[in-house]
Amino acid sequence: LYDNLIAHIKNLDHLTALTSLDLSFNKIKHIKNLTALTALTDLYFVQNKISTIEGLQGLAKLRNLELAANRIREIGTGLEGLVGLEELWLGKNKITEIRGLDGLQRLKILSIQSNRIREITGLRALPHLQELYISHNALTSLRGLEECKGLKVLDISNNQIERLEGLEGLEELEEVWASYNMVGDFNEVERVLGGKKGLNTVYFEGNPLQLRGPAVYRNKVKLALPQVMQIDATFVRVS
Repeated sequence: LYDNLIAHIKNLDHLTALTSLDLSFNKIKHIKNLTALTALTDLYFVQNKISTIEGLQGLAKLRNLELAANRIREIGTGLEGLVGLEELWLGKNKITEIRGLDGLQRLKILSIQSNRIREITGLRALPHLQELYISHNALTSLRGLEECKGLKVLDISNNQIERLEGLEGLEELEEVWASYNMVGDFNEVERVLGGKKGLNTVYFEGNPLQLRGPAVYRNKVKLALPQVMQIDATFVRVS
């Protein structure tokens, strides 16, 4: 039902065995009439006109929910009961605060880039979170990530972050995408990320530490983080 000018969800109640429903690129304003579709595992609403997360009661088997490019301003209580959810995609909305995720114990991937978030909150109750995409927001600090011990991929690019404080205890990190922030201290990069043996990819392009000395930037990152195999888009030899 992708890209069909659909404005209202209706006449789906009989599809009780349906596992995937894609209503992306339509004109839907309200999520409703889905509670009979209890077998759903994947639900897509990309680029509609949705302003409220609602109407998802009873979808306990849902694993992947895609709500990017809508008009959502707050997460609210609409995700309660989605106990099986593993992936939540909320990019390109108008969300100002991360909240309402406490019941999503199985969540592995959270994408909330291109919103209006100023601080990291509401992640404490997500013990299985592995990937967080929070680029293109208004973050100035990484405080609030301390409890995300299982995080492997972190995209914080295009924010206003000066320091990496908050990442010290995240020993599972494999990729840190931090391009176009305000990070300027190689010593801090080494102190915070140097001991993370699984770290293989870092992006610091567009930060003061790259802009001040672009010719020596990659060598300095390699000295600080000898374990990495990729710096920005460039693969490097492991010594």
